Amino acid sequence: MTARILRNYIGGRWVESRSDETLDVTNPATAEVIARVPLSTAEEVAQAVNAAQEAFATWRETPPYTRARYMFRLKNAMEERFEELARSIVLEHGKIIDEARGEVRRAIENVEVACGIPTLMMGYNMEDAASEIDEECWLQPLGVFCCVAPFNFPAMVPFWFMPYAVTCGNTYVVKPSEVCPISQNLLFELFDEIDMPPGVVNLVNGDRRAVGALLEHPDLRGLSFVGSTAVGRKLYAKAAANGKRAQIQAGAKNCLVVMPDAVLDRTVGAIMTSAFGTAGQRCLAGSLVLAVGEVYEPLRDKLVEVASKIKVGDGMDESIQMGPVASKKALSRVLSYVEKGLAEGATLLLDGRKTRVEGCPEGYFVGPTILDKVTPQMAVARDEIFGPVLGIIRVEDLAGAVEIINGSVYGNAASIFTTNGGWGREFKYRVKAGNIGINIGIAAPIASFPFSGMKESFFGDLHGQGLDGIQFFTDRKVVISRWF
Repeated sequence: MTARILRNYIGGRWVESRSDETLDVTNPATAEVIARVPLSTAEEVAQAVNAAQEAFATWRETPPYTRARYMFRLKNAMEERFEELARSIVLEHGKIIDEARGEVRRAIENVEVACGIPTLMMGYNMEDAASEIDEECWLQPLGVFCCVAPFNFPAMVPFWFMPYAVTCGNTYVVKPSEVCPISQNLLFELFDEIDMPPGVVNLVNGDRRAVGALLEHPDLRGLSFVGSTAVGRKLYAKAAANGKRAQIQAGAKNCLVVMPDAVLDRTVGAIMTSAFGTAGQRCLAGSLVLAVGEVYEPLRDKLVEVASKIKVGDGMDESIQMGPVASKKALSRVLSYVEKGLAEGATLLLDGRKTRVEGCPEGYFVGPTILDKVTPQMAVARDEIFGPVLGIIRVEDLAGAVEIINGSVYGNAASIFTTNGGWGREFKYRVKAGNIGINIGIAAPIASFPFSGMKESFFGDLHGQGLDGIQFFTDRKVVISRWF
């Protein structure tokens, strides 16, 4: 059967791309081609931005309560097709079905926060700021914004941004990942079902050339991006050069510090989820364990014991605990880093390189892999591998662990496992990372808090989600008035 070619959604209509270039979208568990994504032209990108710009004037004048009602409808539509959305994520990305359900739930939670924007975007005022003068501040939408989405959370990540932007009165363009575009296309079917006014939300498929066309369009006011630091840095510079706002959530190398007093069984369970959930393909994945003092040996042995029992396979199977990585390219990258770690002197405690899954001979599978005797100077300790590879570094004390974390160019997340409140407070106070976990393996903020990040894990001023999102998608207009 011929794989379907995905379409763009522009001005309230599904349209075939005129590009003659497409990429195959594969099921990473089977390597089967399940769709083809067009690489839209610059002209098609311009059409999407133009449609959004044309819709902006009417949409920004629509009362916030009316705009919010579309989010209520969207939430209901997402709930009704919850399982279909989750299964589409598994099919294109490979994560297990339970993780995909969690992704859809997080997307819905951001829609729920956006439902409250009539209150969240209220301004403020002061009577008698000076004699006979009153002063007030309004929050106003700016125009057209866009999201350049990553492959690892293809349904959720655009919803860190789009619901806030749209409900604040802006219009929007989503450029889905060309690796995993299917779930975002499905979500736009829901926008069509709820009769979102034409041009308010638009979807244009494509690759980096589409991103360049978005940033060069004079009517685009800002960009939200999640992806690697190397790409993020370039987009941030280009956005600034073209006068655009930008929030760039970039790479990570997250450390999990385990103190001697940690509750070992619960700590190991949290580390398993952090390091090997979604096959390590998330910016909050714990990829380095910093074992402090005498906890090193029992922790090391327990990690290997538990990780070796993780069941790897097709994520559609409810019994599976870890799926494949998302692409053949990702598989090659992960395997190359394991080789690099061994060449640098690390010891292989658990080898996932030869993992085979019955019935899926062509799948992009690599099992949980644990490297010991890692040092901070190794590439496997410095670089974002983005796969199920966990390194162990033995450190003498908390100060040594904090030094390693703060010495990294990244600052996305870090966690500590301890029963000592003093150590916990010292950690959250000293560590230079945007998302801090205390006895939490995945320090993921809920929708009403910003998804933070520091150093080269974030470029910009305002993060995605919560009040940061409201501020990013609005500008402040101050009105100073005296009446005679």
